[in-house]
Amino acid sequence: MSSQRQPPALAFAALLGLAGCALILTGCASGGGPSGVALPGSARGNAVSAVNAPEVTARQVMVTLRTAPPFVWTQTTREIELNYRLRTVAAWTMDALGERCIIYGIEANRSAAQVVRQLTGDPRVGTVQVIQTFETLAESPAPAAPPPASGAYSRLQRWAEMLHLTSAHRLATGRGVRVAVVDTGVDVGHPDLKNRIKQATDFVHGNQPFTSDIHGTAVAGTIAADESEGRVVGVAPEAEIFAFKACWPQPPGSRQAVCNSYTLALAINQAIVERAQVMNLSLAGPDDPLLGRLLKNAMARGITVVAAEAPAGGKGAFPAALDGVIGVVAADLDGGLRAPASARSRLAAPGVDVLSTAPNNSYDFFTGSSFAAAEVSGIAALLLEHNPKLTPAQVRETLLKSARPIRTQPGDPDPDVGLVDACAAVAHLAGGTC
Repeated sequence: MSSQRQPPALAFAALLGLAGCALILTGCASGGGPSGVALPGSARGNAVSAVNAPEVTARQVMVTLRTAPPFVWTQTTREIELNYRLRTVAAWTMDALGERCIIYGIEANRSAAQVVRQLTGDPRVGTVQVIQTFETLAESPAPAAPPPASGAYSRLQRWAEMLHLTSAHRLATGRGVRVAVVDTGVDVGHPDLKNRIKQATDFVHGNQPFTSDIHGTAVAGTIAADESEGRVVGVAPEAEIFAFKACWPQPPGSRQAVCNSYTLALAINQAIVERAQVMNLSLAGPDDPLLGRLLKNAMARGITVVAAEAPAGGKGAFPAALDGVIGVVAADLDGGLRAPASARSRLAAPGVDVLSTAPNNSYDFFTGSSFAAAEVSGIAALLLEHNPKLTPAQVRETLLKSARPIRTQPGDPDPDVGLVDACAAVAHLAGGTC
């Protein structure tokens, strides 16, 4: 298979019906799925690739305009085009911030960095930045025995034993808690997930089908797989999953994936609009001004944001390092850190051989902090079922206080990392014991 990135294009036409969301693009698509889930369908009209391969995003900038009447936005958008010799590729209203976001294409002989410098300080511009790339944090599969052909797989879910899930589920199952999975697509028809998907929206619309994506399917299953319908159990098997595709497999068909500032901004904004209670971001990359503002807005509205943390010196510290976000590193199945944690790390969860859902009604083992973060998102859902009024800071504090000491590796710059415990966290909140 080719290793070239698959170009994401438009959000689907379903986006056009979202309150306050106005795309000036044409050629969106929408379709119907099981239980009213909005799924990608065939494209209509003249689709415009708003964001493409790296060589294209390198010639684009993302600009926001402060709150104003729509006619002012329209006028300002055109003025900036003319003043700086740019062309509008896409524009939409970010409901969460009440601002207009525009992607401009750049003419030849200028770099995105040059245009950013030119636009910085323009009083008509709120913020301006380049479009950055992020990566999910799943590792390549190691040789492992395949799951058995039939029956429940609970005995193979060693990570679930480490979290004391059976005991935790006597206290809470995450019933009704809304969890936004900002990731690749999810196999919404998987028997373990079909009753857990509340909404599915594609903000990428690449060449890969939504339901064949591996990473998002595994993350969603780790959070909320329903063993009563399938074979594995998630941390919060009665949570409601909002599957927002903002990443695409790289290379095609793999469990690794990439995302960018544009697709993530669309998905995070929608998670806020849908009043998610937990947002899972199993990805990492460079600091991003717009995404940082969106995530701070989400947390200010009471959304608990959980992010996978790359190993020290890895793929970037954002968003796990953003103040208020719960960053999670991976632990091995012996209760030790899989890799030295960065100085900001405080929480770890099992991230090796995590048995979870895979596309086409199958299952597989997964490794990486992507799945450690998903487990913590599930525990957050358990806590919020017990007390929906918990703030993100209170959720984090409960996780920290109920975590147990983890075995650290020599030379770890910060040994004060705790291994999360689902039962202990819920019991701590409820004033009981496991």
